[in-house]
Amino acid sequence: MAEIDEAVTVWTTEEGIPTRLVWRTTRYRVTDTPTVWADVCAWWRPFGEHHYGVGTLPREIGGWRFQATDDRGEAHVFDVRHDNDRRTWQLVRIFD
Repeated sequence: MAEIDEAVTVWTTEEGIPTRLVWRTTRYRVTDTPTVWADVCAWWRPFGEHHYGVGTLPREIGGWRFQATDDRGEAHVFDVRHDNDRRTWQLVRIFD
């Protein structure tokens, strides 16, 4: 697993589910069912250290994990996240 912070281009369905991406000039098609990974909502994070009690924290989509394959048949598992402020997609991790 490599941790990466690079801009990528991602195409999605109308529901926001990734279908393909371009990373380092190579086009990949999503070849499995993307999985959502969730983060604690930014508005919920306290200013200092906090220990949470009973219940669950508000969550939002943190990003997507999916396998994608290029035209030569090389596949990777990608973790991507949409950066709303910059209006771009970021590649967070890649698994070979």
